[in-house]
Amino acid sequence: MKVVSIVGARPQFVKLAPVAAAMARSGVAHEIVHTGQHYDTRMSDVFFADLRIPEPDVHLGVGSGSHGVQTGAMLAALDAVLDQRRPDWVLVYGDTNSTLAGAVAAVKLHLPVAHLEAGLRSFNRAMPEEHNRVLTDHAADLLLAPTTGAMGHLADEGLAERSVLVGDVMTDVCLLTRDAMAGSPPDLPAGVRAEDGYLVATIHRAENTDEPARLAAIVTSLAGLPLPVVLLAHPRLVARCSEFGIALDQGSLRARPPMTYPEMVRAVQAASGVVTDSGGLQKEAFLLRTPCTTLRTETEWEETLVDGWNILDADLSQVADVAVRPVPDAPQATPYGDGDAAERVLIALAGAVR
Repeated sequence: MKVVSIVGARPQFVKLAPVAAAMARSGVAHEIVHTGQHYDTRMSDVFFADLRIPEPDVHLGVGSGSHGVQTGAMLAALDAVLDQRRPDWVLVYGDTNSTLAGAVAAVKLHLPVAHLEAGLRSFNRAMPEEHNRVLTDHAADLLLAPTTGAMGHLADEGLAERSVLVGDVMTDVCLLTRDAMAGSPPDLPAGVRAEDGYLVATIHRAENTDEPARLAAIVTSLAGLPLPVVLLAHPRLVARCSEFGIALDQGSLRARPPMTYPEMVRAVQAASGVVTDSGGLQKEAFLLRTPCTTLRTETEWEETLVDGWNILDADLSQVADVAVRPVPDAPQATPYGDGDAAERVLIALAGAVR
């Protein structure tokens, strides 16, 4: 079996890690195509090194741009790459422009497409990610769903026959990384002590960063929290704050560049709480048993909302009260699997080879 994985952004590199390792163990012919959607070293190269992912076989170097320009550039570049390789499966991950471009490029060449993390829905059509994931699901030949909820969404859209429940591959890598980092101190900014408590925050989505008043309100809310807030400053956030004249060194904020994945896992596990608009970090906080507050109106990971592990606060009305809250007392369920999703992905791909 020959598989080409198409990735381009930080969350996809994390998902790729256990899949690439499982394919190597099984002797699958596996090539990696990096679109270059995330090109900053700390958002790209460092993940390949820290998660021991093989170097990409192809790097398209697409870089940034509007959604249409970026997706179009990927499509143009992928055509020749996929036509030369003609794999049994083109495997796309998640919900980025790289995901959609990879799926469309493969479909146009009549190559089978498998979508890892299929069936997630926010039902917010203002999100580019929602369009990407829905279009990819309906184009793909095999839908690899992470949860029973995702399977339900796919069934509702008439896609049940192509869907397989494999679990969440991010659970695989998160739990392995957690165990590997056990006992090591979190990498915190000067003056922040783990024993005194702190929060981890990330803000990067366009709806939270592209409007000056909205971004200023979020930064002010974070700056007013009662514990130090270790803000992992995404390049988009830094650029917008600079453009709008918003300081990231005010109040409780302790801004620093994004962490490596192992550093991030350790920091979240040791934190008193997380405040974010990231889909992946909501789930990682859940897996690491750290309460999360999400600055959005909805979440794709609905399971995190059970028993208050995750609380949605789009209008910032609750963040001051709930960002620092106790860990829920109720036993935590395991809706994302037990850490063997990558092996299930391989079984599903092998069983559906045409």
